[in-house]
Amino acid sequence: MTKARIGIIGCGNISNIYLKNLTSYEQVEVVACADADLSRAKERAEQYNLPHAYSVEELLADPSIDIVVNLTIPKAHAEISIRALEAGKHVYGEKPLAVTLEEGARILELAQAKGLHVACAPETFLGGGIQTCRKLIDEGAIGTPVAASGFMLCGGHENWHPDPGFYYEVGGGPMFDMGPYYLTALVTLLGPIRRVTGSAVITHAERTITSEPKRGQKIKVETATHIAGVLDFSSGAVGTLITSFDTAAGSSLPSIEIYGSAGTLRVPDPNHFGGEVQLRRVGSRDWETIPLTHGNTDNNRGIGVVDMAEAIAEGRPHRASGAMAFHVLEAMHGFHIASSENVHYSMTSSCERPAPLKAEG
Repeated sequence: MTKARIGIIGCGNISNIYLKNLTSYEQVEVVACADADLSRAKERAEQYNLPHAYSVEELLADPSIDIVVNLTIPKAHAEISIRALEAGKHVYGEKPLAVTLEEGARILELAQAKGLHVACAPETFLGGGIQTCRKLIDEGAIGTPVAASGFMLCGGHENWHPDPGFYYEVGGGPMFDMGPYYLTALVTLLGPIRRVTGSAVITHAERTITSEPKRGQKIKVETATHIAGVLDFSSGAVGTLITSFDTAAGSSLPSIEIYGSAGTLRVPDPNHFGGEVQLRRVGSRDWETIPLTHGNTDNNRGIGVVDMAEAIAEGRPHRASGAMAFHVLEAMHGFHIASSENVHYSMTSSCERPAPLKAEG
């Protein structure tokens, strides 16, 4: 197939792993990067030997670029994705798809009108860990899935991230930052969500940065930092998901467990591609470690871009679909709406489970 030509917008912290990986894949060619700060774009272009360091406007105007990879901060996701679509380019975005539901819907509507593809991180569900879990569930290893639980509990990003302020702005917080990993994994394993409810709170109105180079600076918290949610899946399964930046001492709870009529499946951390898969069957007290049936266990951020490029060439749906990203975005908003309005939130969107990858061997 002809290599898809990639342009990256946003040269911040996350761009390093994308550039490292995308410049190594045979299916795509990274030809340019851009940033609102042109010096950062020039630094990345030199670091990864890219032909062009552009302004955002220059990259969008380059007719040779097929796919824009949008790595901007969350509040800029929608604007950049919409501008890229208007320029006639397919879009792969970092999570979340957008900050608001209205922006997310606009992205999908514009893509459909123009016959373009939209994909969105996270793509970690394409890794060997979750793909092995998907195969086990599809083959009936735990019987009928009846429930699930997920936990993402930490003390916040101001302790390690070099510029953590945006994590506490609207569109940030533990649900919008880490929730996409957990919800995308759950939708991959169990299918779409019918309704949600939950409680969301701001535990500390202000945070102090302890990482460099902004140590000692204060952050005003504008979004909930502890969210406890309940999900009713269309399949009939019921899930719980807790995300928090307020558990300073951490937790020993599992990342995700799926409970079925014939067993329990312990799913590895959905923020990673690999990890250990464990199964406990009905009648046994012991956990069995299941060998991974799929590869792709390293930090392969960018593999979703490659899958989209291949899908465009092959005329098939790509796996990290915009529809799934919007469904996840709506569920995250649903938790917050349910908390503020004292209701169950009924989902208006749905999506298909992404097609599984073929097992190795």
